[in-house]
Amino acid sequence: MRANPWWRNPALVIVSGCLIATLTFGVRTSFGLFTVPLSEARGWDREVFALAIAVQNLLWGLGQPFAGAIADRFGAGRVLAAGGAIYALGVALMSVSTTSTTLALTGGVIVGLGLAGGSFTIVIAAFARLVRPDRASWAMGLATAAGSMGQFLFAPIGQGFISAYGPVTALVLLAGFVALVPILAASLSGKGDNADTEPAQSVKQALAQAMRHPSYLLLMSGFFVCGFHIAFISTHLPPYLSDLGLSTSLAAWSLSLIGLFNVIGAYSSGLLGGVYPRRLLLSGIYLGRGVAFTLFILIPASPLTVIVFSAALGLLWLSTVPLTSGLVALMFGTRHVGMLFGLVFFSHQVGAFAGALLGGIVYEATGNYDLMWVLCIVLSVAAGLVHLPIRERRAPNLAVSPA
Repeated sequence: MRANPWWRNPALVIVSGCLIATLTFGVRTSFGLFTVPLSEARGWDREVFALAIAVQNLLWGLGQPFAGAIADRFGAGRVLAAGGAIYALGVALMSVSTTSTTLALTGGVIVGLGLAGGSFTIVIAAFARLVRPDRASWAMGLATAAGSMGQFLFAPIGQGFISAYGPVTALVLLAGFVALVPILAASLSGKGDNADTEPAQSVKQALAQAMRHPSYLLLMSGFFVCGFHIAFISTHLPPYLSDLGLSTSLAAWSLSLIGLFNVIGAYSSGLLGGVYPRRLLLSGIYLGRGVAFTLFILIPASPLTVIVFSAALGLLWLSTVPLTSGLVALMFGTRHVGMLFGLVFFSHQVGAFAGALLGGIVYEATGNYDLMWVLCIVLSVAAGLVHLPIRERRAPNLAVSPA
């Protein structure tokens, strides 16, 4: 077997992928901090910013299966480089968006498409192919944990930029961080060797197999709830806390703490997913979110309750990702894992679209977020139940020939 060049060293592949996850997810999760200051600066209501974030989530989801399929065929490096460049351009253009239409185009469409190619989901698919199978679950958990570390780092960085320079300049500065992604992407080029031992299968065959697999469809439905929760919290928790009279710095630190504690949660779920049934771990995570939401709205809000809630939710935040992506790889192998996980992620982003947009609509209609918290709790229970029937085994092959 031909030796890999130095820039494809497994350790460098993992480090580069984790840095990409840190930058792309960290900047993305700081957008909620711009809801109030950017809306006030432009004279918008919150529904305008919520619509842009909702469009962003939807375009991210729509583009993910296609970006994943291209990465499956040509390697993740090129896709990450192109996606990172588009993502950086979109964030920079958000700073000069003065109407709701231009914000939906820049912060919504352009950033969303950039995220599809330049986000941690492509990194996770790359790890499934480039990291040896017995370490894949660990690497997926590490990549997810790195994304959460980005949230921990960029929430206070973003708030610091806003406080020091205003929301417009802050967006330009954040775009500079994202511009590093194309440089880091070089180490994740190539398709890896893991898929070489799997049966040859066309894209059409892989899609047909997945769409007929009950466990895959259950996984998609559960991931919808994950997206709903994350988009609602990321976009609307800062203004929700402001409405309660709590400080903007506390709102920034709440997002930061969610990211910090999810470093523990995501990394642990990656390790536990290699030992315990992933479907049971997923069910427990969603039910745990429901408990956290319930206690948060029942106990009077204070800085202490916000900190405790953020820490608890952080343990459950993106812990679903390594488990969900690991189940996709287990069911269907790694040959088309980018595309098939991309489809599951599309369901996640449809949920994110609903969570971000519905949060703005409910607030404008009722003046509060009470209905959204109740809906989050109901969906937590539903997601906890829907994962229980999932079968954790390789799907039967459909009309495939030996590799």
